[in-house]
Amino acid sequence: MTKHHYKPSMPARSPGPPGSVQAFTFGEPEPIDRATLLDYMQVWNNGRWYEPPVSVQGLANMMRVAPHHSSAIFIKRNLLLSSFEPTSYLTVAEFEAFATDYLVFAHAYLEQVPALSGRVLRLKRSPALFTRVGVKGGPCWFVPNAGPAYEFTNPVTMLFAPDVSQEVYGVPEYLSALHAAQLNKSATLFRRKYYDNGSHAGFILYLTDPAQKQDDVDALRQALKDSKGPGNFRNLFMHAPGGKKDGLQLIPISEVAAKDDFASIKNTSRDDVLAAHRVPPQLLGMIPTNAGGFGDVEKAKRVFMENEIAPIQAKMLGLNHVLGVEAFRFRQVAESSV
Repeated sequence: MTKHHYKPSMPARSPGPPGSVQAFTFGEPEPIDRATLLDYMQVWNNGRWYEPPVSVQGLANMMRVAPHHSSAIFIKRNLLLSSFEPTSYLTVAEFEAFATDYLVFAHAYLEQVPALSGRVLRLKRSPALFTRVGVKGGPCWFVPNAGPAYEFTNPVTMLFAPDVSQEVYGVPEYLSALHAAQLNKSATLFRRKYYDNGSHAGFILYLTDPAQKQDDVDALRQALKDSKGPGNFRNLFMHAPGGKKDGLQLIPISEVAAKDDFASIKNTSRDDVLAAHRVPPQLLGMIPTNAGGFGDVEKAKRVFMENEIAPIQAKMLGLNHVLGVEAFRFRQVAESSV
């Protein structure tokens, strides 16, 4: 297996036994003194392959946790795809899958399909969700959720983002924003359940006026029943001669419900996610809430291309040297990367 900017080797310290796995998973929230996103000493192995330090299945599930998280990844993927030039070694479809894996998991794999001469004929993306790095620099393994694992017979080239804690797998830059993304989802689910429960439209009609007769109370009850269903939102008239002030009170339930600060939570968690991805909001189709707007979208796109997309293009272009062929070619590479 060949890796970009990485020569396969053993971790700096010997991994612990299989029973001492300390991989970050996406479960219940924990206090800040216990919830360390990268709570692992070394990447452990089972004698055949290394397990990723961060749950790849968890990262895949988190793609659907918040719209701004997935949209930020897709805009990077689309910009890379729009500037990619297909070659005889790498098709658009294989590149799209390869780029998506890298943006989601921070490590992606290309299987080298050889020709009869032994040279590279074409490149085939291997899903990062099921691909594992072999121990001691050996061949990669394909580890599906169901079925037996097997070693690759063809060489596999890996592109991964550097991590300060280990040198086997890449770790996504957006990990610090996953709690914010989950909070965004929790706020949406709470408000949806609250809305579906119907308490947003309920109220208590508090009648204490002794001047009201039972026939009047029954007539009012029937009028309220008739106001439901099609043709609702009708106005009701109540005539109470000689009645007392505050003898009839309407108390909306929605006003006494728990205050969840829905808008504040959504906006704050959204800003955290966008800060982790460093994507300008106008590129995501967001509607500005201020009168000035977000500014020129063309300038924002140009800066974003230079600061975020061009470095990824440079990493991928570096794979050409590892592969020995020009598999990656881009039409638009920012000046800062040249």
